[in-house]
Amino acid sequence: MSARVFFYVQHLLGIGHLRRAATLARALAEGGFDVLLVSGGAPVALDIGGARFHQLPPVRARDEGLRELSRLDGTPLDEAFRAGRVTALLDLLRVEAPDILITEQFPFGRTRLRFELLPLLEAAKAMNPRPRIVASVRDVVRRSASPQRVSESVEIFERFFDSVLIHADPRLVEFARSFAGWDRIKSRALYTGFVAEHDLAQRSHVPKGSATEGGGDVVVSAGGGAVGAPLLHAALLARPKTALADRTWRLLVGANMPEAERAALAGSAGTKSKGIVIEPARPDFTTLLAKATLSISQAGYNTTIETLCCADRAVLVPFGTARETEQADRAALLAERGMVAVVPPGTLSPESLADAVGRALAGPSLRSFPPCDANGGPATASLLKRLL
Repeated sequence: MSARVFFYVQHLLGIGHLRRAATLARALAEGGFDVLLVSGGAPVALDIGGARFHQLPPVRARDEGLRELSRLDGTPLDEAFRAGRVTALLDLLRVEAPDILITEQFPFGRTRLRFELLPLLEAAKAMNPRPRIVASVRDVVRRSASPQRVSESVEIFERFFDSVLIHADPRLVEFARSFAGWDRIKSRALYTGFVAEHDLAQRSHVPKGSATEGGGDVVVSAGGGAVGAPLLHAALLARPKTALADRTWRLLVGANMPEAERAALAGSAGTKSKGIVIEPARPDFTTLLAKATLSISQAGYNTTIETLCCADRAVLVPFGTARETEQADRAALLAERGMVAVVPPGTLSPESLADAVGRALAGPSLRSFPPCDANGGPATASLLKRLL
């Protein structure tokens, strides 16, 4: 009988967390596990391969600050709703009787979900046989967490968890740079390599400037699009200020961009339409990157990994607030290594973006650096088998 995995994930604003969890669930199923992916966010079409899926009553962040949760219609969560989610999770856990319980980000993030995750962990710890309990985290966590919150995360980890799987290549991004409690968890930490949604093991060698669609373009993307409109608007105005003004600039609009923002973007592009393509985010994104002269994007986990593995040169424009530091930290660490040009949060303008484009073109190609480890899916399956 296959070992069972109960994998909890909650996306709040964008869909990056869910996409990576789906990729991991697919890889674990391919590795011989019986996987149930349990999602607490808004429903999204996913490829989970041979894994199974369960949708909890969905919640989201009320706004970009991620401080408060709500239902999808904006209604605050009441006690009855919270109790219903807890009951659903505990019932699922009892029925599944997993060999492994994975919580995505928690306890290093998603602390607003403590109301259901702590009961889930308590119930798992009390099971006989007790499942292995594992945290699944990205390369970077929120550095702005208070010392009290860091200490609380470590205490929860020490109380419940057997291991933390860090989905990163430590040669590029070390978890210790963003998590202040590293010394207390490192004995139970395992790096898996980055988790890539597509097979990026072989870099594409399609020459930039290829005559096929997208050859020599500037590809501008903003992930799911929920907070990407400012970047796309700035790119329209930056184009004539760069050495790539004669190239096609291909702006990819994520599915989560509000309709009003889409309309405003189309209106702005209307006066500059020659050489500008605005279209929905595409499934062949990595192929477009491989053929492009330059990638301009935010610095979300999934897009950054695809950029490092496939693009020639890149500008990262991380989304960030005083509280949300993840993208900014990821971009800064890569800039330290001379791999990308960065427009820091709060500084985006047509001029600052055009300047970053110039710096990216003057710098080395990403293809001149050693390939990053993007084998995190299969590696995670192997590590979990060792843990069992």
